[in-house]
Amino acid sequence: MTTVNFRFKRLLSSLLMAAPILAQAENQSNLQDHAALRQIAVDFLTQQAAGQMGEINISVGQVDSRLNLAACSAPQPFLPTGSKPWGKITMGIRCSAPVSWVIYLQANVKISAEYYVAARPLSQGQVLSLSDLNKIQGELSSLPVGVITNPEQAIGKTMQASVPSGSVLRMDSLKSAPVVQQGQSVRVVSSGAGFQVATDGQALSNATDGQIARAKTNSGQTVSGIARAGGIIEINY
Repeated sequence: MTTVNFRFKRLLSSLLMAAPILAQAENQSNLQDHAALRQIAVDFLTQQAAGQMGEINISVGQVDSRLNLAACSAPQPFLPTGSKPWGKITMGIRCSAPVSWVIYLQANVKISAEYYVAARPLSQGQVLSLSDLNKIQGELSSLPVGVITNPEQAIGKTMQASVPSGSVLRMDSLKSAPVVQQGQSVRVVSSGAGFQVATDGQALSNATDGQIARAKTNSGQTVSGIARAGGIIEINY
């Protein structure tokens, strides 16, 4: 009988000692894993940068170890409104169920790729050719949005302002050369269901490809249409 009581006491003692450990393990199983959150952030930023050409390097800061977040069934990463997905950024992860919470993480997305700068001083109104461009390798994430990464984005475009040699070329610093110029003889092509009529005219305004241009036909009528390469103005009914 004494032996049975001794064994029972040992078993009871073991169960009492194990109870806090089991409770702690159960509590931890109900908490969101911090490493999993960082991986979600890395995967999200990798997807956001997928359209960029070049080598991508992503680092995400640690989740505050003091945060005891409830385990989330479907964490949703996001970028704050107006944020760009590269450079030194702040991104968020939100949870809706079973408990609502939001955290923010610091991250650094570096994109190293080729881009183009002015090979020589460029003047306002100058139409660019390949010889005006110089290709260099660098980190795009530290540069303004819209950097020229393909020469085809610049060749044939016109400088909107003069820049010194070595200046980074951006899309918003260039404009397309007009395909229709004021005073130019143009071909006005009118199209609709089952018909197409063409007549000659004279352009009343400048326009790049796809812009609206005005023209006066030889019959004296003033019309508006879409400018196309080759001095054509399209009118669709």
